Amino acid sequence: MILLPHAHADMALPCLTTQRNLVRSEQGSKQASQEAERRAEVSAAAGFPHQIHHLTPPHTTCPLQPYHVPPPAAPPPPLPPPTPLRAPPMPPPPPPPGRLHAYLLLLSLLALVPSVWWRPASASALSTFALAKAGNATIVCGLLLSSSSVDLNCTGAGGDHVRQETYPSSHPFAALAGGEDFLCAVGPSEESAAGYVDMRWWDLSGKAEDSRAKRVYQGPPLRALAAGEYKVCGVMQSGELYCWRWRGLNVTAAAAGLRFVAAAVGDGFVCAILDATPASIRCYGNNATGSPAIARAPATGSYDVVAACGTRACALSTAGGLTCWGHGSPELPVESGGYAALALGEDGVCGLRTNFTIRCFGHGVASPPDSLAGEQFLDVKAQGKAFCGVLMANYSLVCWGGQEFNATNRLVFPRVVPGPCVPMSSCKCGVLPGSANICNAGSCICTDCAFQLNLAVPNASVVPVKSGGLSSRKTMWIAIVAGASGLLVLLVALQCALLIWCRRRRRRRRKEQDAAAAGEAQQLLMMPRLGSSRSKGPGSVVERFTVEMLHAATNGFSDDCRIGTGSFGSVYRGTLPDGREVAIKRAEDSSASSSRPARRRDRETAFNSELTALARANHKNIVCLLGCCADAGERVLVYEFMANGTLHDQLHSRTPMAPPVSSWRGRLAIALDAARGIEYMHVYAVPNIIHRDVKSANILLDDAWTAKLADFGLSSVLDPTIGACGDTPNEPMYTGGTVGYMDPEYYRLQHLTDKSDVYSFGVVLLELMSGCRVVQRYAESVTPKNVVEFAVPHILADDVARVLDPRLPAPTAGEAEALAYVGYLAADCVGPIGCDRPSMTEVVDALERALVACGAAPLSRAGTARRPALSRSGTDQFDLTGTDQFDLTDTD
Repeated sequence: MILLPHAHADMALPCLTTQRNLVRSEQGSKQASQEAERRAEVSAAAGFPHQIHHLTPPHTTCPLQPYHVPPPAAPPPPLPPPTPLRAPPMPPPPPPPGRLHAYLLLLSLLALVPSVWWRPASASALSTFALAKAGNATIVCGLLLSSSSVDLNCTGAGGDHVRQETYPSSHPFAALAGGEDFLCAVGPSEESAAGYVDMRWWDLSGKAEDSRAKRVYQGPPLRALAAGEYKVCGVMQSGELYCWRWRGLNVTAAAAGLRFVAAAVGDGFVCAILDATPASIRCYGNNATGSPAIARAPATGSYDVVAACGTRACALSTAGGLTCWGHGSPELPVESGGYAALALGEDGVCGLRTNFTIRCFGHGVASPPDSLAGEQFLDVKAQGKAFCGVLMANYSLVCWGGQEFNATNRLVFPRVVPGPCVPMSSCKCGVLPGSANICNAGSCICTDCAFQLNLAVPNASVVPVKSGGLSSRKTMWIAIVAGASGLLVLLVALQCALLIWCRRRRRRRRKEQDAAAAGEAQQLLMMPRLGSSRSKGPGSVVERFTVEMLHAATNGFSDDCRIGTGSFGSVYRGTLPDGREVAIKRAEDSSASSSRPARRRDRETAFNSELTALARANHKNIVCLLGCCADAGERVLVYEFMANGTLHDQLHSRTPMAPPVSSWRGRLAIALDAARGIEYMHVYAVPNIIHRDVKSANILLDDAWTAKLADFGLSSVLDPTIGACGDTPNEPMYTGGTVGYMDPEYYRLQHLTDKSDVYSFGVVLLELMSGCRVVQRYAESVTPKNVVEFAVPHILADDVARVLDPRLPAPTAGEAEALAYVGYLAADCVGPIGCDRPSMTEVVDALERALVACGAAPLSRAGTARRPALSRSGTDQFDLTGTDQFDLTDTD
């Protein structure tokens, strides 16, 4: 057991070893034996004099009273167990037999409605036991009665509680509070003006050079004391809120002019209840950790109990309602009224109800074990996963939760002081039975007003019964359980019905979309066969080719003519009878017979999608569809031949690289061509189309190095009434795309918008800038990483040069500025939230400005060259926040 001596300067707190053994300081033992003789000569505590605050006494004070310690010759009589407080029996008249059904139904409804009680403020916000953390150990401390003194005792939870050691303390501590690696104790001062109190601080971390207690406060009495994490705060008797050892937070100035009655401390914040009507909550802090709890604190309402843990807090309203807020706040039950005290831990909250029982809720929170179920408690506290409470029957301190307390390790102290002693005149709601034997004459321990109310007003959900009324109570509980179970079954049935309806509706919409696409494709296939006649322009005529003609053009679809693969088949190079070189994509089935039906459906869908999309397209940056073939079960599309292959091959497979790809200006021109093709599909195509598979392998280069978008087998029609942030996004048949290029938001949420293509194009931009494959192993990583993970952090750190392709010559001054601009554009395109990404129109405009900065002004879509200023300021059409502004204006 860790025993805390009184808080004098020459007394040290024994260290907590790794085995959590309890070591008593010899110096402390000697000091304790002499303390009775030296009590009048106690010197000021050593430590931090600048942290000892002498405050002016308030106009009215209610100092803590010392505990009554009779002389050893006349030991106090044993404290009888307090009589449990029960409501007087008030059995209702039994319902008539004919109205039993209505009676049970009424009870079921009452069980589902939260009970609302008016409850006065609690009698005290000070506690005589506390939980603290010392490394991985939970320290439980309490004020214990002995034959001649009130001792401050601590024990390391999880250790052996069989060994009991007592260290008498003549310093009359009255309240305790604990946090991370510290313990605080408050008691009447012996060396200052009458009515003052001292607060002592013990460092439990083991890192302090001096483990002796430090006095951090001396002044007027405290009406509330709260600790959490590494901070401790208190409410003066005058109502002022004060915090100690909290660097950077002057809560006294922040709450100037306000008066409080209670407080709770969390990770980086403190919340306090105003001494006003209504008794609202105010929260303060000075770092980002506590900001969720501060921002989400209730702005209205009246409260009388508040608790905090980590980045969340909970409070009880004066009407008896329970509310929680902050990051990771626990889910509350439907019935959340009728509580008198709260203990908030890591996994949830335990509430002390007005009938003295404890109820816990939250994900993973430990409820009281079966051995303590139904027991009545006077108070409850929490630290981490552990919860401790004082039993009403014998004032023993028991704990549960976490790994520290098991089935044989519940009892921590056999008897503790159940509350602080105060003048009897200050108790508004009664006196705790037997407390006169603990406190000095004229002092007592008050009963919480919420418990007193439970005596006067019986709980509406519990019907009092007379002796022999067990059958009525059993019937009531059966009605409650039946009503709650019926409601649960109804909710589950409604949820299942809604899920089935949504699935059927989605399946029906998909069938309608597939039927529409197939019908349009069939209309195209029903056009007259044109043989070898040449189309008059891109997209103006779709020719019908025979299987024999395509078979001859590709030498029987031989592997020698195979040049790549597409979304639904292989691509071959062929020559038509009229001499045109074409690319022929032929749908192919999987060799596995079990997958043929599904593969055949996918093939039909991809064929129809690409045929309908490219038949409408008429843009220089979209590959031209010349014709198709749908004879004898074949599904073949014929395109114009792109002499320079794919951008992916040019970047990663060709050595040496061709001149347009080996210059920064050439790469930006290719990016601009591809962006214009995507923009056309998003904005100008009727209807608008989402590509869904934008990648470098689907960007083809013709003999003039003009980039053209290809492979529309996964494309989806974009509903013009739905924006990128719409509530009902497009619903594709299945998630499609390529790993590394696919929008993570689309993959997770199945929400397809045009911003998914923007993300994929942003990956292509990073691929062009870095020359890296979309997924590869980098020098600083052991496992393969996506190019987004590699490049974006360097770009946001203004280190764009680190991600540039080392195979290319160093960029000129103008190219360097343009590449930095494009880097931030790519970072915006691959942002995690689709709504925040730029549109393809904004991307095209930005790339045009970047290409102007490189010295090659392209023709705009209006037919004139634009030479705007290149800026990362907010004047751009898309926002590049968090960056330093610079301008690059083309000058003659």
